[in-house]
Amino acid sequence: MLIPLGFIIVLVSVFGGFALAGGALGPLFQPLEFMIIGGAGLGAFIAANNGKAIKATMQSSKRLKASSKYNSETYLELLAVIYKLLNKMRRDGMLAVERDIESPDESAIFQEHSEILEDPMMLNFIADYLRLMISGNMNPQELDELMLHEIETFEAEAEIPADALHKVGDAMPAFGIVAAVLGVVRALSNADVPPDVMGTMIAHALVGTFLGILLGYGFINPLASRIERQVVEMVKALQVIRVTLLASMHGYAPQLAVEFGRKALHTSERPSFTELEEHVRGAKAES
Repeated sequence: MLIPLGFIIVLVSVFGGFALAGGALGPLFQPLEFMIIGGAGLGAFIAANNGKAIKATMQSSKRLKASSKYNSETYLELLAVIYKLLNKMRRDGMLAVERDIESPDESAIFQEHSEILEDPMMLNFIADYLRLMISGNMNPQELDELMLHEIETFEAEAEIPADALHKVGDAMPAFGIVAAVLGVVRALSNADVPPDVMGTMIAHALVGTFLGILLGYGFINPLASRIERQVVEMVKALQVIRVTLLASMHGYAPQLAVEFGRKALHTSERPSFTELEEHVRGAKAES
């Protein structure tokens, strides 16, 4: 609900304030100004990006959810899953989790935590690096470098839509000026019209500047910023997995390894030590 709520507040504040000040909303409705500004913005977006960036931007709409996907409960579930897997490896041997990571849909551990099972990013990251840990051919430093490289690559790719939208949003005021100049040119080319008609034409032309600024800074740039925030959340989830697995590779017990992961979280999503301990105890009892 946050995205629609924010847009509604923008619209009500701008147009409601204008109406309360005695302004008429009718002259602000200029479909041709929308066509000029929107078309120019779309064309610039297509010209500035390749097919991969355009596709990534279109697909990023799936991430524009009403609320933050990753919260304290999500991280408790994530740490519980990793704890169960590490505990099983410690108790029954490294190969004990091979079936869990090869067929997570059939794994009792992952089935108990459907939120993690339904998140391909976290699921694949856990499975890939547990496979490498099982192979036994990599030391912690090599694994850490590989994880950091993958996280950096993921972050760079995930930020492409935000960057593309930010550039379009920053350009919208300029396209608004273009539309306004065209409107002024049209008005001045009809200099023989009565003053009141000329004033109306000039007012309509200035709507272009208003729309460009409103669309850019009221809608497009906020969407880009929202995508950036979600990328940060996704990267943090990968960092939690990284820190926890590395702690295990350095010889820490599963219960201590997940504490390393907890410390890697932002304070706003970080569960308390007691919450994590109780959750892990529950996971331990189930396993």
